[in-house]
Amino acid sequence: MVLMTESSAPARCVGAVCHNPDGRLLLVRRANEPGRGRWSIPGGRVEPDEDDAAALVREMEEETGLTVQFGPLIGRVRRGPYDIGDYRCEVIDGTLRAGSDALDAKWCGLAELRELPLAEGLLVTLTDWNVLPTI
Repeated sequence: MVLMTESSAPARCVGAVCHNPDGRLLLVRRANEPGRGRWSIPGGRVEPDEDDAAALVREMEEETGLTVQFGPLIGRVRRGPYDIGDYRCEVIDGTLRAGSDALDAKWCGLAELRELPLAEGLLVTLTDWNVLPTI
């Protein structure tokens, strides 16, 4: 039998799957490990006093400068010690910029997405969930 301790429990995280009106997907280039320098959807850890919606809105503001409307759960992935719930969201305000945890941020079409150095498993996951850019 394996006992889970608080320190060995997976870290709860959220990610934002966000498309612009043209169908491009929002990506950030990670400034920190895991995946430093790789492109991924924006997101991060859920703080102890937050629910997933509050964490996603906060992380989007911190990483991209955008205010978003929290949407439905698309899926969950486990990446090492991280249990990530990825949610659809819609931009309601702000100007895109790379924030505190991002080296860069941009809207990507499908051809560009396939050429970028992506976080491990991201392209397969986005494909499986049918949330790739539509342009």
